[in-house]
Amino acid sequence: MKFEYHRILVAVDGSEASEHAFLKAVDICKRNHAKMILSHIVDTRTFTTLEAYDHSLADRAEGYGNTLLKEYEQKAIDAGVGYVETLIDYGSPKVKIPKDVAVQCNADLIICGATGLNAVERFLIGSVSESITRYAKCDVLVVRGS
Repeated sequence: MKFEYHRILVAVDGSEASEHAFLKAVDICKRNHAKMILSHIVDTRTFTTLEAYDHSLADRAEGYGNTLLKEYEQKAIDAGVGYVETLIDYGSPKVKIPKDVAVQCNADLIICGATGLNAVERFLIGSVSESITRYAKCDVLVVRGS
């Protein structure tokens, strides 16, 4: 029996771990002839308090996310992935990726890095990858760095 993935959601945040996850996702997408959905979640919780002092913070976070997704999209196309889609959303990555984005995209695999950009949150309340693994309704591949 042959099993293939068709819709692979790749969570990226600009960290080294998400770069490793992306590279693994490229290989898996090509091998399975799968659609790659690149997703970045603008973590609104990290800047809501600071927004009172710097009103451009939300705009800069969104700009960073859009730039990041465009760069990854181009890398995937250049690497030979047949179909690439990007998706930006807002909220907590721990909740949005497994409960909203994966469901919305009908993903059959989520690929993410083992550690991301927010070390303080990981220390206090657990990692995003752990939360994705716990709440996703589909398979999850957590990629460790080299």
